[in-house]
Amino acid sequence: MRILVVEDEIKTADYLRKGLSESGYLVEVALNGLDGQHLIQESEFDLIILDVMLPGIDGWQLLQIVRRKAQTPVLFLTARDAVEDRVKGLELGADDYLVKPFSYAELLARVRTLLRRGPPREVEQFKVADLELDLLRRRVTRQGERLTLTNKEFALLHLLLSREGEVLSRAQIASQVWQMNFDSDTNVVDVAIRRLRAKVDDPYQPKLIHTVRGMGYLLESPE
Repeated sequence: MRILVVEDEIKTADYLRKGLSESGYLVEVALNGLDGQHLIQESEFDLIILDVMLPGIDGWQLLQIVRRKAQTPVLFLTARDAVEDRVKGLELGADDYLVKPFSYAELLARVRTLLRRGPPREVEQFKVADLELDLLRRRVTRQGERLTLTNKEFALLHLLLSREGEVLSRAQIASQVWQMNFDSDTNVVDVAIRRLRAKVDDPYQPKLIHTVRGMGYLLESPE
């Protein structure tokens, strides 16, 4: 499931990205309100975690933008703990309100509760052509044959499958799979793609992992 975190405190944003990614979620982070607005308008998320005090556009305004588009669960995460702030957030359509400093265990419990409230989605299994990935059993097969992948290869394939047909930049891939800022001098993404192709694509037809020159990579069936 995809979670958007809009948080201008870099340490808190990195902490949430790392924790939620390790808990099995795909996490996008925006460090200001304008970037958050762009992601909300251009992408679909299963949950949004919003700080209230943000540069550019504040959390109250972002919540209104979310509610004009969808009923995506929204969790406010903020240092503002006055009763009137909580009431305002809930009246605007927030689903929950957690005050900083917070326990990650409590945040994770609230995230799971909010995600359970949403409509059920078939996100545990992915299939493109004859490639199948079972997220819960951490099992990958192609043409019925079991493939042995490392943890990072599994995470990379999961990301590509979950964004089927979408071109992902090296920066996006590095951020999601390695929780790192992309360095143009680092070829970690290209090496990982080559190794994944060697297992997933090289022995089989059709080829599913494609390079889009100057942009990144995508996974899709040519049919």
